Amino acid sequence: MSDSRRRRLDALRERLSAEKIDALLLTALPNIRYLTGFSGSSALLIATQADILFITDFRYEIQVAEEIGDFADIVIEPTSLWTGLWDRLPRLPSAEVVGFESAHLVHRDFQRLLSEGSRWQWRPQLGLVEDLRESKDEGEVALIAEAARIATSALARVVPMIHPGLSELEVAGILEKALRDEGSQEAPFPPIVASGPRAALPHARASNRIIERGDFVLLDFGAQFNGYCSDITRTLVVGAATDEQREIYDIVREANRIASSSVRAGMTGMAADTLARSYIERRGHGAEFGHSLGHGLGLEVHEAPRLARTAEAALKVGAVVTIEPGIYRAGWGGVRIEDDVHLSATGPTILTNFSRELLEVA
Repeated sequence: MSDSRRRRLDALRERLSAEKIDALLLTALPNIRYLTGFSGSSALLIATQADILFITDFRYEIQVAEEIGDFADIVIEPTSLWTGLWDRLPRLPSAEVVGFESAHLVHRDFQRLLSEGSRWQWRPQLGLVEDLRESKDEGEVALIAEAARIATSALARVVPMIHPGLSELEVAGILEKALRDEGSQEAPFPPIVASGPRAALPHARASNRIIERGDFVLLDFGAQFNGYCSDITRTLVVGAATDEQREIYDIVREANRIASSSVRAGMTGMAADTLARSYIERRGHGAEFGHSLGHGLGLEVHEAPRLARTAEAALKVGAVVTIEPGIYRAGWGGVRIEDDVHLSATGPTILTNFSRELLEVA
């Protein structure tokens, strides 16, 4: 752990030099966790070329000793984290030009920089740590793979339990318990359970709708292990699938296969999106695939990179991304099949090992 933290901090310091700033104020908790290992909910971090200052409150005094140790100068601030910052920042040598995470600082705290922190030059920075997080190291990939294993194991327990008469909310509850039983420490997001016509809602909330025979049931959920997330979607049919259901499902499954096997580090997110989208368009359903192909996974369930029609940046070696094509038809339903894929130097590896065949249950 200490070696990976040191590598990450060194990489960040190179970025600080390139941006010609003396220090960076971090307020985004996932970025703070990436650099230090801190898993709590209250912290500020200042990184300079020589120092790393970590400020939190009394609730985490014992926790930070275990998670951070002597990696950073730890301040347990009894009043306000910002009070601790203004007290300690003047003691850091050569910290005159200080960057801040413009995508994560709320306006109220930005006003603090302009008033209480007026003695420093504040420069907005975008994505300095997020860019480093895109390429996962071996340890991070192992944690995501474990989160994927937990999710697929939970799904294997839940699928045989789905039957007509259950509500979407009841299925969501069964799924949430199975995730906990399999070892998920938190839910990266509330599970999506959408049945029948509601399966046409890509981000449906589980409802009181009762599942009926003949319905598609779309399950989109994830697990979290030691801070790292997985994200998987499978769509099944309650009863025997119709020819139309099977046709649409097979198109989405093939789009998933093409993209999952062909995506590579170095291609743009736009090119990756095209892998699946072009196939769905050739089959006549391009207008029914309205969202992007995927996104990055890691300490957050949605992070860089993007796999979308407008994503011009190249995918980095080591990234873990979702591949989630879908077809959605209002009043009829929808199909999405999503997998988590690691982009290694030698090619893609699927981490979510669960059948992509159309499942007919109950």
